[in-house]
Amino acid sequence: MSEECSRTVDDLRTLLKSIKEVDTQQRMKFYDNWAETYEQDHLTMGYKAPNQTVKFLFDNFSGGPEELQVLDVACGSGWVANLMVELGFKHFVGVDGSQGMLDQAAKTGHYKELKLALLGTEPLPAQTGVFDVVMIVGALRDGFVPVSVIRELCLAAKPGGYVCMSRNNTKSESGNKYKVSMEKELQLMEEEGLWTHVITKEMDKYMIDVYNYGEGEQNEKYLYGTMYLYRKSPN
Repeated sequence: MSEECSRTVDDLRTLLKSIKEVDTQQRMKFYDNWAETYEQDHLTMGYKAPNQTVKFLFDNFSGGPEELQVLDVACGSGWVANLMVELGFKHFVGVDGSQGMLDQAAKTGHYKELKLALLGTEPLPAQTGVFDVVMIVGALRDGFVPVSVIRELCLAAKPGGYVCMSRNNTKSESGNKYKVSMEKELQLMEEEGLWTHVITKEMDKYMIDVYNYGEGEQNEKYLYGTMYLYRKSPN
């Protein structure tokens, strides 16, 4: 997209409002059409969730990244993988529900495999117990990836592997219900001995709140979130 026709924050508010009530398949079609300008539009919205989550992982895991196998779930355009490559990670498998997004991810050249799957409706298309790191950034939210998928993320990790997740704290009834349900599941999985909690950290001002109207750029409100890191229990 050229600079002259790039979208403003208010343009993006209007765009995202158009998919507020659509079903999951319609949402994926929307992302297919959005894929080419997705990263530029998110930069306009001040989107920093990938940057904050990748740093959070890198600051809290042990070992060198060069040989690690990474499963990038809801990989989108490959933003997370691009950031991880800068830190020395080299081996990626990506999964997303949008073919348009997977086409963009393929252009990065980072992924040895890219797989199309509508998570929650279809099983996570990943081998069991082989990934050193499983990443999911931004998709753990109401209307996107259901809480039930978290067990599949853990299943894909190898014994001793890491599962790194970020979730946005939306101020809505459905967002609050998702948070409660997700954190209950995380705790239950720990009690079952599937994994151990490493660290949880708040994600600060990771994007302009495009779901509500501010009063000019200087008064824009921001969204916050939470990042979680778990380590799968050894066999």
